[in-house]
Amino acid sequence: DISFGLEQGHSLGLVGESGCGKTTAMLGLLRLLPAEGRIVSGEVWYEGVDLMRISEREMQKYRWCKMSIVFQGAMNALNPVRKVGDQIAEAILLHEDVGKATASRRVGELLETVGITPEMAGQYPHQYSGGMRQRAMTAMALACSPDILIADEPTTALDVMIQAQILNLLQKLQKELDLSIILVTHDLGVVAEICDDVLIMYGGKTAEYASVDIIYNDPLHPYTKRLMQAFPDIDNPTSTLASIPGFPPPLDALPPGCRFEPRCHRRSEICFV
Repeated sequence: DISFGLEQGHSLGLVGESGCGKTTAMLGLLRLLPAEGRIVSGEVWYEGVDLMRISEREMQKYRWCKMSIVFQGAMNALNPVRKVGDQIAEAILLHEDVGKATASRRVGELLETVGITPEMAGQYPHQYSGGMRQRAMTAMALACSPDILIADEPTTALDVMIQAQILNLLQKLQKELDLSIILVTHDLGVVAEICDDVLIMYGGKTAEYASVDIIYNDPLHPYTKRLMQAFPDIDNPTSTLASIPGFPPPLDALPPGCRFEPRCHRRSEICFV
C-alpha cells in the first residue's frame, strides 16, 4: 500500500526494515510476483499507460525495455556455467530485433559503461570479483536502454570500498544516461548520498514520503523520527546506540490503525483507527 512519483533523471530511495515489503512492491511494479502472489488493486502509470491493465504480451514491451531491475542478491544471480557476455547478449536478443554480431558489440559497450573491459565478456562469473559481478548484472539491466532502473539492495554483501564504487557507478549512469533510479535499501547513508526523494515503508505501507532534505532534517512520522535517531552521528558520538523497542508487525497480523502504533511512544486514540 504505497504511492509515489518518479521524474526522469531523478532517484527515489525506498527504505524500510527487512520484511516490510520493499522488494515485493518492486516486483509488483514489474508484474514479476511469484505464482502464489497477486496484485489485488492499484495502478502503475508510465507515459499515460496503466501497466496493471495491459496484457502480459504488452507488458513485455515495458519490462526490461522501459523499466528494468538489478535483483536483490544479483552478485550471485549469474549462471556459473555460461560466459558473462553470453548472458548479457541473451537479454538483448530476447527483447530487440538484432543479430548476434550486433548484440556482441553492444555487450562490449555495456561492460565498458559499467567499468569492465570488453575482453572480459568471454570469462565466467567465478573469474569476476563480487563487485564485478554486481557491475555485470547492472550492465544486463541496461541492455535494452531502459528509462527506469530499480536497484534492489545493490551494495549488500560487498565491502565498503566496493560499495562506494557501485554507488559511484549508479550516479555516473544516472547522469550520463538520464536514468531514473529506484534504490531499494535499508542503508540510510546510501540514500542520503544519491537520492532526491525518500519513501519510508513500515509494515507494508508508506510511513512517510518526502525529499531527502525533509526526511533527514525535519521528519514528521514518529517511525521516521526514531529511524533517524538510530542513525549514528559521527559528529556527536554517544556510548549507546538508539533503538526502537519491539518488533515490526507480522504481515498476516497487522494492527487495525497505524502499523507503527504498538511500538510508538506518541500513540493516541487516532492511531487505532
